[in-house]
Amino acid sequence: MNIKGLQERIIQKKSPVVVGLDPRLERIPRAYKKGKTISEALFAFNKDIIDGIFDSAPAVKLQIAFYEKYGLEGLKAYVESKKYAKSKDLFVIGDIKRGDIGSTSKAYSNGHLGHVAYGDKIIDDFEVDNVTVNPYLGEDCIKEFIEDIKIYDKSIFVLVKTSNPSSKQIQDISKDGQTIYERVAEMVSGMNSEFNGAYGPIGAVVGATYPEELIALRKQMPKAYFLVPGYGAQGGKAKDVVRAFNEDGLGALVNSSRGIIFNYETLGSSVKEGARAAVKEMNEAINDALAKVNKEYWR
Repeated sequence: MNIKGLQERIIQKKSPVVVGLDPRLERIPRAYKKGKTISEALFAFNKDIIDGIFDSAPAVKLQIAFYEKYGLEGLKAYVESKKYAKSKDLFVIGDIKRGDIGSTSKAYSNGHLGHVAYGDKIIDDFEVDNVTVNPYLGEDCIKEFIEDIKIYDKSIFVLVKTSNPSSKQIQDISKDGQTIYERVAEMVSGMNSEFNGAYGPIGAVVGATYPEELIALRKQMPKAYFLVPGYGAQGGKAKDVVRAFNEDGLGALVNSSRGIIFNYETLGSSVKEGARAAVKEMNEAINDALAKVNKEYWR
C-alpha cells in the first residue's frame, strides 16, 4: 500500500491513529502464553489487538526490537503479525530504524520494502508498506531506499526530530544557523520534490513532545507525511499533535503503543476491547482538536 492508499483509509476511518504493536511477554495475559511457544503467544496477543482496531485505525507499526529480543521465535511473530495486519487492509510500518552505507542500506531496503529471488523462490518475509530510516550516515543511505520506493510503490519515514528528551544532544546541534534536524528536514523536502501529488513517499518522524518544532517542520516539509510518536505515555497531547497536520487536515499519523495495547489493564477488560476503546478515545481527542483549528478532513 502506498501513501495514497494510506490517505484513503485515514479519510474513510476518520482516523490518523497508528497502533504500535510493541508486545512485552511479561505484560501479556497468562492465557495467551499457556502451552504456547513465544511466537504463538506474541502473535495471539497481536491478533486480538488487530481484531480490535482494524475498523477504526488505518495503520499499525511493529517495532522490530520487541521481536528481535526473542530471537527467531520473535521474528516469526513479527512476520505473522504483519501478514495478518495486511490481511485486514491495514497500512503496515516496519519500525526498523535502519540506515547505513549504500550497499548495506540497499540490502535493508530489499529485505523490508521489496524482496530478493533465489532461483524460482521469492523471499519477502519482512516486506511491509513503509519502514523507518535513520539518516545519520548521510543522503546516500536514504537514496538506496528511494530506488525500492519507486520500484515497489512504497514509502519511508526518516528520523528528523525524535520524541526522546536526549534527542537534542545531537539533533539540535547548530552549524551556520541550521540545526541538524532542520538539515535532515531540508533533505526530506528536497527528495519529495521529485514526486508528483500533494504528498510524497518520503515521510518524517517528528515527536509530539516538541510541539513548537512541529510547527516549523510542518512548514518546511509540506509534502511529507509525519509519523508522530510521543502521544499519551510520553506526554504528547491532542493539542500538540494537531500541529503536525497540514491545512487540509491531512499529512500526519499519530502513534500510540502502550496506551492502546495495554489499555485492558486499566479498563479491566479483554485485550481486544481495551485496544478498541483506546483508539476510539484517541480518535475523538485528535478529531476534536483538529476541529478547533478548522482542520476537519472528513468534511
